[in-house]
Amino acid sequence: MSDFTRFLNEYGVIGLAIAVIIGGKAGELVKAIVDGLLMPIVGMVLPGGDWQKWTLGPFAIGSVLAALLNFLIVAFLVYWFAKKVLKEEMVGKK
Repeated sequence: MSDFTRFLNEYGVIGLAIAVIIGGKAGELVKAIVDGLLMPIVGMVLPGGDWQKWTLGPFAIGSVLAALLNFLIVAFLVYWFAKKVLKEEMVGKK
């Protein structure tokens, strides 16, 4: 048992597990903000309002654009969080 607890402490397994859990919940929060607040605003701005169902022949262009916009918004929010909340001068690899 002592080897196991030493392993957990030495490799930071508990901290990593906590980070994964909190990261998952933070991801859910950001997705809820994007889906519940920001995407409806985009839908009001674009003509037709139902832009996520746009198609070009057999291609679902609207869903691809929605996924791209969702990714860009989430990436920006993660960047902003790292920059402002963690007070990092340069968000990057350490």
